[in-house]
Amino acid sequence: MIHFLGAGPGAEDLITVRGQRYLEQADVVIYAGSLVNPGLLKSTKETCEIYNSAKMTLEEVLEVMEQAEREQNMTLEQVIEAIRETEAEGKMTVRLHTGDPCIYGAIREQMDHLDELGIAYDSCPGVSSFCGAAAALNLEYTLPEVSQSVVITRMEGRTPVPAKEKVAAFASHNATMVLFLSTGLLEKLEGQLIEGGYKEDTPAAIVYKATWPEEESYICTVSTLAETAKAHGITKTALIIVGDVVTHHAYERSKLYDPEFTTEFRQGVK
Repeated sequence: MIHFLGAGPGAEDLITVRGQRYLEQADVVIYAGSLVNPGLLKSTKETCEIYNSAKMTLEEVLEVMEQAEREQNMTLEQVIEAIRETEAEGKMTVRLHTGDPCIYGAIREQMDHLDELGIAYDSCPGVSSFCGAAAALNLEYTLPEVSQSVVITRMEGRTPVPAKEKVAAFASHNATMVLFLSTGLLEKLEGQLIEGGYKEDTPAAIVYKATWPEEESYICTVSTLAETAKAHGITKTALIIVGDVVTHHAYERSKLYDPEFTTEFRQGVK
């Protein structure tokens, strides 16, 4: 069995109970070392084979090169081959992704290859970094009469996005927006957000390494995103949040807990 596992946003104790159990039982772990907290691997057994896809020493690289290279240089075929070899030996493999594997995890293409090979797999969800970023700011993404929708997207870089999903198109809704993989494109991001309909003074936030010990968060505006990141030396591994919810904009009280609102469990009192 292959387990695609969400490592959570960073903090060691934010992995799920099921995910922790999988790590304790794994014979092989292939993990995104540039993004996943290595502290999570402390619970693996001594005999577990661990393939770190971030930077390794030359000796480590040479030892595991044929099975798993670094994540940023590792081809899909190499990942599948490493999984296939361990499956043939009856080993349990964990493919450890950052956050939740379903968001920018590139898991579908791996699963399709496993389907072709007839290898069983499943997916264990994890706490996404966009949840960790909200926790860092003590904010609620969905405030009544302010924003009831969250758009999770990214800027177009070397990897394109569908034309209908450009940032400017989403910005026209003025909903809460969370942007992954966009910290190095903040000047362009500012332009697209404003082009789409956000005002220059719309609240925004930059959250660096949410839930990690070195977490940093900064409140700014749409027009000062690039300036704020530059001032604090943030160039990667950060999420961008845009919308009035960032500054706890004036909102309506929740009807669910309004004493005058009748629910299935409680009769409202006028």
